[in-house]
Amino acid sequence: MFSLPNNATIIEVGPRDGLQNESKLVKTENKLEFIAALQEAGIQEMELTSFVSPKWVPQMADAKEIVASAHKSGRQFVLTPNERGIKAARESGAQSLAVFVGVSNTFNKKNINKTTEESMEALKPLILDLKEQGVFVRACISTAFYCPFEGAVSPEATLELCRQFVEWGVDELSVADTIGMANPKESYDLFSDLIEAFPEVLMTAHFHDTRRMALANITAALQAGVTRFDASAGGLGGCPFAPGATGNVATEDVVNMLHQMDVQTGIDLDLLCQAIKKIEPHVTNPVVTGMYTLYKTKA
Repeated sequence: MFSLPNNATIIEVGPRDGLQNESKLVKTENKLEFIAALQEAGIQEMELTSFVSPKWVPQMADAKEIVASAHKSGRQFVLTPNERGIKAARESGAQSLAVFVGVSNTFNKKNINKTTEESMEALKPLILDLKEQGVFVRACISTAFYCPFEGAVSPEATLELCRQFVEWGVDELSVADTIGMANPKESYDLFSDLIEAFPEVLMTAHFHDTRRMALANITAALQAGVTRFDASAGGLGGCPFAPGATGNVATEDVVNMLHQMDVQTGIDLDLLCQAIKKIEPHVTNPVVTGMYTLYKTKA
């Protein structure tokens, strides 16, 4: 039987994941305008920025200013790769932090120069400390389905990595098809297993649209019981350490699909497309996704 939830939550990742791979430096004021417009459209959860080395991701060099200046609305995440990033984020007043690890060792090494095991060893005491402080912690699981260097990733490896995070008390798991190679059956099977194994944790699906199967994968994840989805306005994004990966699934396409299926998100599609118009002149990556293109035509 085809069953769907009444509501779903969109976690907007455009200001961070969408812009991190943008070659043209976007001014802080333009980012803040984008963030404010997304909030006005009804976005209640958002990745604002990341506290990473400007040497490796120069687009995020203004992280402190973004956190300090962004209007506080809903839950706002910042990405923190290590102890230094966590300290800087907390000093800036960030209340919700995201950490990340790749299931694939090769991807993790190329991303942060550590094996997956080394990353987990380093993160454990940091997460335990954050949970003692009452901080909301989101664990982002990269290459949960496929790795650009190692190929298919076993579901058992993904489940085991998630299990460790759950044991340390994380509040949310964001499980990613980092290079956009998963299919709907794989989406349904993995998320069914994850929800059965960890019913007490917020479960979020993160899909890229490399093979134009992100919406199908989201539908499969909905069938598995997932009601939280990462998406990027305008389809912006793509991991700089994952060759061949295209942008994240476009928020406007996800919202349109969900609303057409009577799954409510609380997001105004018209205002969402207006938010994309605000950032479009400031990026070099094309913003030409389905629903946004239709809205531009209407305008």
